[in-house]
Amino acid sequence: MSSSTQAAGLAPRAAGQETFLDRLGIPHVLRWGFLGVLIFMTGNGVESNFVSTHIAEAFGGGDDKIDLAARIITAYSLAVLIGSYLAGALADLWGPRRVMALGFGVWVVFELAFLASLQLESVPLVTVSYFLRGFGFPLFAFAFLVWINHVVVKERNGAAVGWFYVMFTGGLPTLGSIVAVFLIPGFGGGFAGESWAMLASTVLVTIGFLIAWFGVREKHGNVRLAPAGESSGAVVLSGLRLTVTNKRIAMGFLTRLINTAPQFGMFIILPNVIAGSIDDGGLGWSQSQWLVMTSVVYAGNILFNAAFGTLGDKWGWTRTVRWFGIVGSAVGLLLWWYVPHMVPAGSDWGFVVSVAAGTVFGILLAGFVPLGAIMPAIAPKHTGAAMAMYTTAAGGATFLGSAVVALVRPLGGDVGVVWAFIGLYACAFVMTFFLKVHQPRLHGADLSDDAAEAPAAR
Repeated sequence: MSSSTQAAGLAPRAAGQETFLDRLGIPHVLRWGFLGVLIFMTGNGVESNFVSTHIAEAFGGGDDKIDLAARIITAYSLAVLIGSYLAGALADLWGPRRVMALGFGVWVVFELAFLASLQLESVPLVTVSYFLRGFGFPLFAFAFLVWINHVVVKERNGAAVGWFYVMFTGGLPTLGSIVAVFLIPGFGGGFAGESWAMLASTVLVTIGFLIAWFGVREKHGNVRLAPAGESSGAVVLSGLRLTVTNKRIAMGFLTRLINTAPQFGMFIILPNVIAGSIDDGGLGWSQSQWLVMTSVVYAGNILFNAAFGTLGDKWGWTRTVRWFGIVGSAVGLLLWWYVPHMVPAGSDWGFVVSVAAGTVFGILLAGFVPLGAIMPAIAPKHTGAAMAMYTTAAGGATFLGSAVVALVRPLGGDVGVVWAFIGLYACAFVMTFFLKVHQPRLHGADLSDDAAEAPAAR
């Protein structure tokens, strides 16, 4: 807990006051915030698996327009990266509630501007409006993650981060894709149906915000969390300063950046592959099947986020990230790409097998969850700055994923993109050997094998 929090008299819940949710890893006082994140991210995720093809179709369609869409989404994801850093820094400075409200306002205003720009078929307006909308969800969601980090007991930090990602991934893309399956045909299908589905997503985003805003009254949300005496400029820049001066924070940042980059890259390339016609080089399944596939793939991720967080608390945070998160996700990604190409295109049984292969990736992606506990543990005296870099990397994965597609696809095609991500996972595997931390345990002071060699935290 930061010194300013202690000064404000915001003590954690006494052990005797713990509820079932507290023991599970969900701070009871924040319970409605978790639900709010789920619904907000569901609204945010409605478009996630068709927006690239939707943008391309708005400008006439064709493979070159997919590349244009990739560049527009890369600009959007750059805003997500910046917004993710600001979510951590501003939550420390202003308190998480204000930052969450700012994220909601930005999302709604620029979503409406983005949809209007698509109707005008203006590349500059679409790019600018979608870029600015990119600040919305990280400010909302990652400010709440900072709030969680300041409330949960550290021995359950891995589990709490896991539950956050249950809600985050539960909305983006899982429930969002399921909602899209019903909304698009409900609004008449095709380009117009997709447009109305995106407009309807603002309702879900609004509901999620209202649940979190009125449902959570925990005191950390309204106060400055940064250490007393630090200037506003110092707080905003603290994460960058910490990354430069602490190599373990830098390695944790890069590892988290790589974590979900393939997820966002596949959102760009796979819709045109899975749901593309066989004559055009696609695999012949439908858009609805593609949306169902992503829902099932990331439903597996939802089910295992909390489990891997708890496993990390017991078995070791770094060990869990290295073997389940990195090695497991690399294997799962290869399965998700190659299995659909090995089965008969458009076949029902081939679709089922392809979904199962993708689900391996979705499940093992949850192995990265303990990184959310590792980062603040590396710098216990600067947890706000550490979380600012963690949230930056979490949002930056969107940028890295789309940037890899934009840079590699014109040269190496879709398969080149997949292997570029495998190369990044190999880099992350090496970097985990720099992530040795002192890990607290619920029962006794025993440490994981990675923590046993860790130097004293500075």
